[in-house]
Amino acid sequence: MNSIHDDDIDALLRQSFDGPIADDGFCDRVMQQLSRRRRPSAWPLAAGVLVGAAMCSLSLFTSPLWRAAWHGWLVGEWSNSSIIMLSIMAGMSLLALAWTLAEADDH
Repeated sequence: MNSIHDDDIDALLRQSFDGPIADDGFCDRVMQQLSRRRRPSAWPLAAGVLVGAAMCSLSLFTSPLWRAAWHGWLVGEWSNSSIIMLSIMAGMSLLALAWTLAEADDH
């Protein structure tokens, strides 16, 4: 839509019409006949998050980098692979958080 001309169109419409037109309650009757908007269900989102987390973990568990990072973390030796893996996990978590917050602002 072109919002540049919205104010001009509003001004022209206000000049052409005196005000609301009596409809003998027609609008009220129509609004009462309309069905209420259903709330979106939350289960598809929860299922998507669970399936996505499961698929990500399955893809990570087959990685040799993950095994080396896990072993280094358990032993207490911070190797390059463990630092890289933890950095990637932290970065992905922050990206997911930022995306969630951005989407929440839209609704």
